[in-house]
Amino acid sequence: AGSFIGPNGMTFDKDGNVLICQHGNRRIARRNKAGVLTTLVDRFEGKRLNSPNDLVFHSSGALYFTDPPYGLIKQDEDPKKELPYNGIYRLQDGKLTLLNKEMTRPNGIAFSPDEKWLYVANSDAARKVWMKFPVMDGGTLGPGSVFADVTAEQSEGLPDGLKVDAKGNLWATGPGGVWVFNADGRHIGSIKPTEVPANCAFAEDGGVLWMTARTSVYRIKLK
Repeated sequence: AGSFIGPNGMTFDKDGNVLICQHGNRRIARRNKAGVLTTLVDRFEGKRLNSPNDLVFHSSGALYFTDPPYGLIKQDEDPKKELPYNGIYRLQDGKLTLLNKEMTRPNGIAFSPDEKWLYVANSDAARKVWMKFPVMDGGTLGPGSVFADVTAEQSEGLPDGLKVDAKGNLWATGPGGVWVFNADGRHIGSIKPTEVPANCAFAEDGGVLWMTARTSVYRIKLK
């Protein structure tokens, strides 16, 4: 009670396995085609991760993911929290690297089409922002900057899951619905289903957007 123990972000690897961010188990699990679950990563420098939330592959094969404390009952104050920060990580060739530890609630994560930028949602009611980090040679991240700030918005919902389309527009769940920003951070539109969605995904070559909410799944055809 008090924590979010279920699975969160998911993606496929190049072999068709499903990688699952498991809050309660505090790991990223790999489910193969036979349905067998194994641990991909659950520790950094010997300490347990908080509760991996969302993940995305780089074309190099590196896996980037966020690790907020939502799977812990008292979150940052939970005695079971072994890491003093909420990080952004890169897993490559079995090596886990901490890329950033400055965000309070790193959540949704996605690359720009050219992979020069990494977008990360901050699902903190006190600072509802999407950050933008330059991807450096070698795969590390440069200093981040605020891409968009909706802290003043009073509608239900926080920056959560996100995706980037082929034109570089960011589609991000947040207060009231899905916010659509162009690559310059200008808000160009919103989608507001009956419930506030927490995550989204494209289908049909970007012609359809799927959205998940607390009790339902929604889809909409895009222009």
